Amino acid sequence: MSQAPGAQPSPPSVYHERQRLELCAVHALNNVLQQQFFSQEAADEICKRPLSQLALPQVLGLILNLPSPMSLGLLSLPLRRRHWVALRQVDGVYYNLDSKLRAPEVLGDEDGVRAFLAAALAQGLCEVLLVVTKEVEEKGSWLRTD
Repeated sequence: MSQAPGAQPSPPSVYHERQRLELCAVHALNNVLQQQFFSQEAADEICKRPLSQLALPQVLGLILNLPSPMSLGLLSLPLRRRHWVALRQVDGVYYNLDSKLRAPEVLGDEDGVRAFLAAALAQGLCEVLLVVTKEVEEKGSWLRTD
């Protein structure tokens, strides 16, 4: 089928959510899925629900992006920045390896790290990245199926 000279093909219908608030993860998911599939509430629920299903022994470490208050000396500023924090198990003990700490903070066993994660997620605006081997990622064995 030929088009008339000078006629432009119609642009494809592409779903695109624009940034609002700090919901870029939700926007990215919906943009990839090409529809408004996730809300902030749905994404938050997904983040909280797999917490108890994480197969922590399969996870090399966790990296959290957390709100971080700003201060000047003793004066706390009404500004919030983001800060990345590492959690890792070493010899059966989980540690908070936050670079702002003077030394690693012991979180304890799996229950301790799950409690830390739950508290971080309860603050809101927390992102959790799992660091796993390629094999664990391919098998999806970072998540318990029971």
